[in-house]
Amino acid sequence: MPKRISPRETKRLMKRMGLSLDAMPEVNQVILKTEAKEILIENPEVAILDLQGQRVFQITGGTVTEKRLKQDVEEVPIPEADIRLVADQTGRDVEAAKAALEESQGDLAKAILLLQTR
Repeated sequence: MPKRISPRETKRLMKRMGLSLDAMPEVNQVILKTEAKEILIENPEVAILDLQGQRVFQITGGTVTEKRLKQDVEEVPIPEADIRLVADQTGRDVEAAKAALEESQGDLAKAILLLQTR
């Protein structure tokens, strides 16, 4: 059976290796943003590992919520003929066909697949 190392000994070893680990007790939320989404972590446990001047943040626990960010995309003019074609092919109304074409940026095949899978 492996010998257990006491917390005190662990701290001493980490200090010799140039490591320090400190908790951030009052963190309420962490937000991670990418081009396409935002990840919100409520009430996480956060620790900072300092490795010879390099800081590493460790985030554990908490409630995770993801939100897609609206991306700036060029508006593509959608011809009425395309809207009617998608509506006819899917059996959906014109408004649904137009929304699917807008979501797929005017791509007929994608719009039809979107409506068929919903």
